Order: sequence, then C-alpha cells, then structure tokens
Amino acid sequence: MEFQKISSPSLRDLFVEQLEHLILSGKLKIGEKLPPERQLAEMMQVSRAVVNSGLGELERKGFLNVKPRVGTFVADYRRKGTLDTLLSIMKYNGGKIRNEEIRSILEVRIALDTLVAQLCIGRITEDEIQLLRDKIEQIKDAQSIGEASQAAFEFQHEFALLSHNTLIPLIFQSFRAPVFTLWERFCTLYGIPVLYENNYKLWTFIRDRDTQGAVNWIQDSVRESIDGNRTLYYD
Repeated sequence: MEFQKISSPSLRDLFVEQLEHLILSGKLKIGEKLPPERQLAEMMQVSRAVVNSGLGELERKGFLNVKPRVGTFVADYRRKGTLDTLLSIMKYNGGKIRNEEIRSILEVRIALDTLVAQLCIGRITEDEIQLLRDKIEQIKDAQSIGEASQAAFEFQHEFALLSHNTLIPLIFQSFRAPVFTLWERFCTLYGIPVLYENNYKLWTFIRDRDTQGAVNWIQDSVRESIDGNRTLYYD
C-alpha cells in the first residue's frame, strides 16, 4: 500500500477559506466593505502578501469586488461566481450540493445531453457504439459507489466527445466534481444497478440510432431526479 504525503493548507488557503465561510454564512453581507489590506493583515495575523493574494483569489471566484483606490466589497457571488464558487459552496456544506444547485445542474445536464444526442447519434459508427457499451459495462462491474460514479462519468464524457463539438466535453470535465457527487448520491439512494439501467437504456437508443428516443429518455429520466420519484435533494 502506498501512503501519500500529508500537507497542511497554506496561510493563503486558510485566509481564503475563512473569508468564504464568513460570506457564505452571511456574517459578511453583500455590499459590505472590508477593512483595508493592512488592517486585515493585522487582524488575522498574516502578511499583506497573503491578504493581497487571497483577496485576488476571492475576486476571481466571484466573492469580492475589488475597486482600486475605493475599497474591497462583498460581491453577489450568485451573479459574479464561477464553477469554483460552486465548489466552495460544496466545501462549506461538507461536500453537499444545495438543493437549488442540484436542480440547476440537472437542468443543464438535460440541455447538454440532448444536444450531444442530436449531434452524435446520426453519425455514430459501430466501433463507437461498442466503445460506449464497454463504458456502460464498467458501471455494472463496479465494486463500489466511487467506481460506478467514475464509470458513469467516463461514459457521459465519451458520449460528449463523440458529438465532435469541442466545447461540450470541456464543459462536462469542468463540472466533474459536482456531477460526480450527484452520481454518488444517486447510487447511495437507489443503488448501482439503477444507475447502470438508466445509462444502458440510453445506450440502446444510441445503438438503434434513435435520436428522438434518446432525447425523450434523457429528458424523462433526468426529470425523475428533479421532480419525480428519484430525487437527489437533501432534507
């Protein structure tokens, strides 16, 4: 067995994490002005370099709005945030995705998967169909929820690649962490066999080159996780 090196977070990481928690908890309100960098450094007992770098990172994530010669203000991260903002929210919530984000991710998945099906199925080759089948069988053979979720991601990502749209696979890859979390939750609630059956059913439409059948299945099956009998929301 190999053991990996244990590393502690840097002061900059701790600074960023503390401010994220203050913002996400509401202790720092949207529009509130932060103290000057020198004062923040003194209050938090870190260097100004740590503060300056951390504020830049928080601005990049959409948590802050830095106005030169005016000050630094808490931003509305819902409007200015990025995927990194969502990952910070998940970390703040102990790895959980909030219910509103779950719904939003699933709605985006319907749109992307539908587009992939429309682009891919009409021109897919027999070898590509078999490649997707091999990915599906990895879900069935998975020995853990983590393995099943990884196999499901690989199937979806390969499907996206076969669309020959250069952006869609990148979007899938950028959303890997939250999507992986949702698949793990799906398996925990409903089991690996159900995850396999859902993806296998989609594959049968791909095999039969039935674009409309695939689109209908994507929309119906994902809707089941949004407002049907297999929702993924937390109580």
